[in-house]
Amino acid sequence: MNQPHQPMGASGLAVALLVNVLFAANVIAMKVVVDATSPLWSIAARMGVVALVCAPWFRIPRGRVHVIAAYGVLNGGLFLLLMNLALHLATNVGALAIVGQLSVPFSLLLGAIVLKERLSPARGAGVALAIIGVLVLGFDPRIAGELPAVLVMAGAAMVWGGAALIQRRLGGIGVMTIQAWNGLMGLVMLAPFAAIFEADKFGCLFAMPAPALGWFAFTSLGSTVLGQGALAWLLQRYPINAVMPLMLAAPVLATCFSALYFHSPITTMMALGGGITLIGVAIIARMK
Repeated sequence: MNQPHQPMGASGLAVALLVNVLFAANVIAMKVVVDATSPLWSIAARMGVVALVCAPWFRIPRGRVHVIAAYGVLNGGLFLLLMNLALHLATNVGALAIVGQLSVPFSLLLGAIVLKERLSPARGAGVALAIIGVLVLGFDPRIAGELPAVLVMAGAAMVWGGAALIQRRLGGIGVMTIQAWNGLMGLVMLAPFAAIFEADKFGCLFAMPAPALGWFAFTSLGSTVLGQGALAWLLQRYPINAVMPLMLAAPVLATCFSALYFHSPITTMMALGGGITLIGVAIIARMK
């Protein structure tokens, strides 16, 4: 199905900003919840809540069940599983936010190869500048001790890029229906693994302290239902090469939010890289 290539106006940019903020705050939420519970049960419970909330909108799209199911397996299952494992392994959450930006070049590359979407020279320059800025963030020496978590997060970014490409084929399907499938497939995929490998951790879900419980509600409803739903809305209306580069603001915001929440310093290198990335994002948003 061919997707419309209309220009992204103020409403689209506002939705993109909302998605960035929600995704950035979600890094904190997931780290707090994982530390309070466990990697597998926390994400299985999260997707169970999403499936329950979105159940009234569950539909079986004729002829596209395999596509929407594949999206749910990748985005609601494998991506979130890898991200939770990375957060479980990491001590520097900001480092993972930096590595998470790899999903953008992955999705752009897939969009160019599979969907034949051309990246204009102006936007290409903006993307290059944004990526350079994120690479500058990576020169922070604290990332050196996070190699296992970084590698897992890179895998998560690759899966997310593939899920974003599949999401472009879900045009015409309601956003809440997509999230219902997202939650259902994530729950079906992850709950058995949690029951096998974290059988002794199930009780932690019912013993979360109040702050962790609040962050759990946010990651389930704010980030997944609202954030991913808003991203689905964008990807159904605009090309990948217009939407995904704007998501580069999320790792910069996540680094800043994590530094404030976990009381870790924002170094000169982090500030420099963040500024360069935001300039690149501004170029992408203004150019066609």
